[in-house]
Amino acid sequence: MIAVQTADVDIGGLINAAKQRSTGAVVVFDGIVRDDDIVEMELEAYEDVAHKELEKIAADATTQFNLLSVDIVHRTGRLAVGENILIIVVSAGHREEAYAGSRFIIEAIKKGVPIWKKELTKDGGRWVPGEHGHGAGKRG
Repeated sequence: MIAVQTADVDIGGLINAAKQRSTGAVVVFDGIVRDDDIVEMELEAYEDVAHKELEKIAADATTQFNLLSVDIVHRTGRLAVGENILIIVVSAGHREEAYAGSRFIIEAIKKGVPIWKKELTKDGGRWVPGEHGHGAGKRG
C-alpha cells in the first residue's frame, strides 16, 4: 500500500500482509505527532506528485535492498499529539536489508516528497522548514 490520506491505518494489518514464507524480518517505522509545545499538526501535500514520489521511492528501495514488500502511508490533515503521521512497513529475507531499506525510505521521503507540516501552538502556528527540493518549508 502506497498512500497519502487523511485516515489512520491498521498497522497490524500491514505487518501481517508483509509476512511471506521467505520473510525473515519486518521493520516498522511509525512517525508520531509529539508534544513539542504544540496542540496539533497540520499536514498538506501536493498529493498526485507525493504519491508518485512515494511509489518511486518504494520501487528504488525494493530493488536496492532486496525488499519483499513495502508499505508507505503518509497522512495529511489535522493531527493531534500522539497520532500517526507516517507509517513505513518493509519486509525482507534478512534484518539488515529490512533496516537499511526502511532508513533509505524515510530519508528519501524527507528529501523529495512535497509534504508540508505546520505546528499549531497556543500562540498560533509555524510551518516547519522542509528538506525537500519543492521549497524549504511552505509559508502560509
